[in-house]
Formats: sequence, C-alpha cells, structure tokens
Amino acid sequence: MLKFLKWLFILLVVAIIGLFIWGYAPDIEPSELQALYGQPPSQFVELPNGQSVHVRDEGPRNAPAILLIHGSNASLHTWDGWVDALKADYRVVRYDQPGHGLTGAHVKEDYSTEAFRDTGAAVMNRLGVDRYVVAGNSMGGWVAWNMALAYPRRVAGLVLIDSSGAPEAKPTKVPIGFQLAQSAAVRPILKVFTPRVIIKQSLEQSVGDPGKITPEMVDLYWKLLRHPGNREATVARGDFPRKPASALEFAGLTMPSLILWGKKDTLIPLANATWFARQLPNETVLVYDDLGHIPMEEDPVRTVADFRSWLQKTGLDRPATAMTQSVPNAAAVPAEPAILPGG
Repeated sequence: MLKFLKWLFILLVVAIIGLFIWGYAPDIEPSELQALYGQPPSQFVELPNGQSVHVRDEGPRNAPAILLIHGSNASLHTWDGWVDALKADYRVVRYDQPGHGLTGAHVKEDYSTEAFRDTGAAVMNRLGVDRYVVAGNSMGGWVAWNMALAYPRRVAGLVLIDSSGAPEAKPTKVPIGFQLAQSAAVRPILKVFTPRVIIKQSLEQSVGDPGKITPEMVDLYWKLLRHPGNREATVARGDFPRKPASALEFAGLTMPSLILWGKKDTLIPLANATWFARQLPNETVLVYDDLGHIPMEEDPVRTVADFRSWLQKTGLDRPATAMTQSVPNAAAVPAEPAILPGG
C-alpha cells in the first residue's frame, strides 16, 4: 500500500509539473511585441499623468472624427476591418486601453471607471480633437457611455456594441478565460500560466461562428495579453468596483446613439441592448442573429456598413461644426425603441 501511495504521489507531482510546463507562458518583451503589432501607423502618446498609450490615428485630419474603444483583453486591432472601411472619409482614432495591448499597465495601477474614461478623453485632447463620435465594444462600451456622461459637449454620437454596464441582465455563459480570471484560486498563477488553448476556447465561446477564429487571431490575443503588466491588470480590474448604468444619469444625454448587438452573445445578452435603448434618446438598434460578443470583428463588412448608414442618417458624417447643429431633439423620440435586424 505504501509503495502504491508513493507511486501515486510521484505521478501526481509529474502531472502537476507537466501541466505547468504545458501552460507556462512568460511575459514577452515589449520591443518584440512592438515589432509584431506596433508598426506604422502606430504611435505612442504620453498623457499628462505620465501614461504612454499605443494609438493609431488615421484618415484626413479635417474629416469628422471617430474614437473606437476595444473591450476587455482585446486591443485596438479588433477594429482593423472598420478602420480599413472608414479611414478614407473619416479621421479614425483607436488606442490600447491601460492594461491592454502595447499600452501595458496603468502608470499608477489605477483601473477605476474614472481612469479608463479619462484616458480616452486625454488621448483625444492630446491629438487636438475637440468633438467626435465614440464607439465601444463590451468594456469599451462601458468606457464610451461613461465618456458621454462626463463629456457630453465633446461626444457628438455614442455607439454601443455589446456594451457592458446595463444593470439588469446577467450572462448566460461566461468564456473560460473570464472564469479563470475571476477565480481566487487561479489568479496568483495567471502571471505565468496562460495556455494558448484557453485563449482559443474563450474566443470561440465569444463569437457566433467559432470557425471564424483563426490561428493569427488567437496569437494576437495571446501574445498581447503577455505584454508585461497586462495579466496583472486583468486581475486588478476585478478589484475596482463598477457602478452600473443609471436611468437617471442617461436621461441627461441628448446625442444620437447607435446600438449594435450580436444575438448569440452569451456574455452580455441581448436584454442589455434593450435596457440601453430604453434610456438613450435618438437611438437606433440593430441586432445580428448570427453574431456574438464582438460583431465588429466577426463581420466588419456588414457592421461597418450599418455604422456608416447611421452616420449619414444623423448628419454625423459632416464636419464638426455641422455635427453640432444636426443633433436631433430628444423630445421627438418614441419611448419604446424598435429592435431591427442588422444589415
């Protein structure tokens, strides 16, 4: 019996060591990641608080400006398809949020609502852009609507794409990567234990069609997560409270809004879109039956076409001086929004 227990113990130790080696993924040097994902038109902008932010600023400087904000554990690359379709006619700005991509950890380890919100505003200040449409996906949507609340004179239009922050609906299924980040038992080892297969499974669980997840897409997410400080930031974000959206606060917003949602999103289900639509004036809601949590990355052609149509319908495709005059009157909007199929 003792001999059996001895061998069982040895096998257990070997299995644990093998598991650790299998999932061992150390940080990647920033210079190596920049060579892969930070080539022109990338630039690094330093903000007044000392934070260096990875930014891409493309398109004509005198064109209407659009700010694109990615979601949790993503990067500015999630918008590649949209930028390709927009940059001939619009000034398109996107950046890696603190704790993400090539930006890396927040300089003061501050992952509060205010820190994320003010980073977006500070990037646009640094670039000299006074008025713009802001669009955000998932956590980026949460940042976007917080920017609209804090800086309503600067946000000409608000676009929420499977946005977090609505107070009512709960996830029906959480991707495995998010589950691990929320686990107290696993969190201490996440700095070095990040199996690529976990990233792949999380992405496949986030989209409507798992077949759209390519090896290059998995590598992008997996490698940028290993930028020094990003995994620690993923854990630290959970320690900062997030106040949910408030109907009372939203009642003060008057800018046009667009809500795009993947019906197959199980992390932030469609009920969230309904809540946002009920609160926002001048809204348009488009639902994609076959898409999931990141519709702008799953089908950039269809989603950006709907976005462009909305810009034209609202007059936000015109320069900033015209945009200021074209914001519709909130009082003319019906109380109950219609939810339409996307593109």
